[in-house]
Amino acid sequence: MTSEKNNLNTEVAENKPDTSWQKAWNSQRENLQIVIIALGLAILIRAFIAEPRFIPSDSMLPTLHIGDRVVVEKISYYLEPPKTGDIVVFSPPEQLQEQGFTEDQAFIKRIIGLPGQTITVKKGLVFLNDKALVEKYIAEPPKYQWGPYQVPENQYFVMGDNRNNSNDSSRWGFLPKQNIIGRAVVRFWPLERIGKV
Repeated sequence: MTSEKNNLNTEVAENKPDTSWQKAWNSQRENLQIVIIALGLAILIRAFIAEPRFIPSDSMLPTLHIGDRVVVEKISYYLEPPKTGDIVVFSPPEQLQEQGFTEDQAFIKRIIGLPGQTITVKKGLVFLNDKALVEKYIAEPPKYQWGPYQVPENQYFVMGDNRNNSNDSSRWGFLPKQNIIGRAVVRFWPLERIGKV
């Protein structure tokens, strides 16, 4: 009889009703798990797949305007090297950091020259291996001369589409590949100009 009483008491003790705090925790635990997973995924996506960027200057006019927002994808350059014409976001190389820019101040420019190619700017044209580029995307022809210079290995020659108002390779030199964050693929703001870049 005594052992039966003890068993009954044990069962009652194990089935105590949850306190209000425990009920609240149990009801919100699943929500908290979802938030943590979503936050983790957002961090991973931003670090390795894609991220939004804001255009702070007019150096890429007329292609990109001040205040435009673009999606920068980071996957394709693991599979293939950058190409001429790609619009890339990059962290400032040493030459720009020496001018006072910090590593977190990203730049956006168009790739014009690939490793091993020779770039010359003269007579209002950009020449790639002595062949003039047809550039329908620029604001106006460049009013300066530069080169000829050969692009070193693992580096790129980048220019803003607003040729005469762009802090680009024509001013500070070549862009190391490791500084490239990713490639701008789509403008998502403003809504009236949404689309591929």
